[in-house]
Amino acid sequence: MSCRNRYSKSPLILSGNLTITLNPDAWTQVANMIFVDLLAGTGFSYSKTEEGWRNSDTILVSQAYEFIKKFMSDHPKFLSNPLYVYGISYSGIVTPKVTLELYEGNERGDQPTFNIQGYILCSPLTDKFMDFNSRFETAHRMAIISDDIHRSGIQNCHGNYVDINSANSACAKALQSYEECTNNIKLQNILEPYCDMSNPNIDCEEDYSKAVNKWANSDIVQQALNVRQGTIEKWQAINTSWHYEPGTNDTIYYSFNIFSSVSDHKKLLSKNCRALIFNGDHDLSFPYVGVERWIASLDLDVEVPWKPFYVNDQVGGYETKYTLNNYSLAYATVKGAGHVVPQNKPTQALALVQKWLSSQTHSTHSVL
Repeated sequence: MSCRNRYSKSPLILSGNLTITLNPDAWTQVANMIFVDLLAGTGFSYSKTEEGWRNSDTILVSQAYEFIKKFMSDHPKFLSNPLYVYGISYSGIVTPKVTLELYEGNERGDQPTFNIQGYILCSPLTDKFMDFNSRFETAHRMAIISDDIHRSGIQNCHGNYVDINSANSACAKALQSYEECTNNIKLQNILEPYCDMSNPNIDCEEDYSKAVNKWANSDIVQQALNVRQGTIEKWQAINTSWHYEPGTNDTIYYSFNIFSSVSDHKKLLSKNCRALIFNGDHDLSFPYVGVERWIASLDLDVEVPWKPFYVNDQVGGYETKYTLNNYSLAYATVKGAGHVVPQNKPTQALALVQKWLSSQTHSTHSVL
């Protein structure tokens, strides 16, 4: 859970000296956006009860749906706007299910009725085996591991680089070599320096998180944002207790109880639904290789073949489009971007979203 979801696409940018300027690549230029602090403990959100702090993937979905219903009931002027649900990173596990719940709520006759049109995903975790398993292949494509290491992994691991059989020493050796090659690089963006906070000579993305932490924990800022005093001890840019990696166990406060959202994507194929999915091509955390594999499992028809897209007369990345009946999926990789594409390549990310939204005839959009 990270403030990157906000400051990478919000209308304002916080500088290192804590001054605020307008963001020229803000997504609010092309859509109304609502940023939601989910679950309790994220951002400035809190719970009044001990039980309220205990959450899970499925609880997150139900809370998101309840929030959208309450917000739209209180602000009915937005009900006619085309509605899209946005998620990044681990939110790829829950965003399709939230989107599906909005469609099915309309079909059940839940009120209010939403003008739900689809969803947007950036660098999504979708399947906890497929996505993590793709790291090995991606590392080879990026020249992080050698042909020999890659060949040994293929021959000895039998396509499984996550659930390792300890008796398979040849596979374990190949994966140990992989770990040695990736331990000191930044998985979220292999082009950026590995952040060693003890080395002041390295420019770290985490330095920006420090600035955001300082700003958000200011009494003056919290008063201006109407944060209720005493509800949180300290605002954190990144809550590491909710960070997920292969083998992460449930905690007393959170259950990672959705393993894959591929089935939810498949259920959305029967809806009048549009999807935009994009990845940075230098992200090794949830690589594009895994994303392309689960997209292939949807068995969609190619409407627009793979081709470059341009931003300011330069190749910004590559895109394709798939369709099936009333469902369409636009997919893109962004050249030189890492995990948080709107932060690494904000102009390219905005161009993708703007182009995708403008392909509809509606004048105003809402993105949650």
